[in-house]
Amino acid sequence: MSTTLYPWQQASWQQLQQLRERLPHAILFHGAEGIGKTAFAEAFAQSLLCETPSADGHACGSCIACGWFAQYSHPDYRRVRPEILDDGDAAEGEDGEAADTKKAKTTKAPSKEIKIDQIRALGDFMNISTHRSGMRVIVLYPAEVLNTAAANSLLKMLEEPPPQTMFLLVSNSLDRLLPTILSRCRKFALAMPGHDAALQWLKSQQVSDADGWLAEQGGAPLAAFEASQAGTRETMDDFLRQLAQPGVDGALKAADRLQKTPVPDLVAWLQRWLYDVLSVKLSGTIRYYPRYKKELGALASRVETAALLQEIKAVNDRRAIAEHPLAPKLFIEDMLLEYSTIFS
Repeated sequence: MSTTLYPWQQASWQQLQQLRERLPHAILFHGAEGIGKTAFAEAFAQSLLCETPSADGHACGSCIACGWFAQYSHPDYRRVRPEILDDGDAAEGEDGEAADTKKAKTTKAPSKEIKIDQIRALGDFMNISTHRSGMRVIVLYPAEVLNTAAANSLLKMLEEPPPQTMFLLVSNSLDRLLPTILSRCRKFALAMPGHDAALQWLKSQQVSDADGWLAEQGGAPLAAFEASQAGTRETMDDFLRQLAQPGVDGALKAADRLQKTPVPDLVAWLQRWLYDVLSVKLSGTIRYYPRYKKELGALASRVETAALLQEIKAVNDRRAIAEHPLAPKLFIEDMLLEYSTIFS
């Protein structure tokens, strides 16, 4: 496990150290997806368990505790996340972490939720003495995928935490968490890195067209890196070309070509495209797709603001069912045909 901070996190790390004198029992790290929040939380977890941390709060990386932590075998540390992030040792989460447990092969799709059994399992962990007479640390992410039963079970633990127990929660979306959980955590915001810092990091990772990828992911460098490695640029451009020239025939043909593309990806690309059309119309600026400046400008001049806002809401509603469409091709057809109507 790598717990090295990203370059843009140094100021946040220094700010976090101010909490060490009077540590709360739970800290909720929150911010945009793809900026390294989980890596930040895990670095803090290691530093809390380290036996000889440095003056600036970083873990030493060489003591017994750090050795255990690097192997995901520290007896006083637990990591809670959805099964899908543990689906194979090569699976990677937001910050490129390898899975920490090996699961038996099963035909059942891994869960995308954090379930109550995972939270209940923490009960035994918290009811035994710490191995090194130090702290007990639990990292849980992303907190917004706790199902209802798991969230309520966690809430009880947060209300009456055992001594020397620290919860570190990570969330991309605070509005999806129970207000009662929010009220029992010390919230710690992690900001989007500056454009120059994010771009420099991407270039250090040998990402081609780093500026373009960064724009398409809204400035989130880790999301940009993941997208650059996914090999989806050609498919995305095919989809965006259809959005640039809306029409019935094109929509039907595009749906046929793109039916094997993950539907959530298509919906996300459309959401960003519509945001850019609205932004161009209202302020003349582009956030996600500067490569399509001419096309976005032409569409902005053709559409009424009210119709555009209504379409944005409709696509947002589609996002909720995009994970499991009954018929992907029909879903894509309907989405593109509806989109085309606002420009007719």
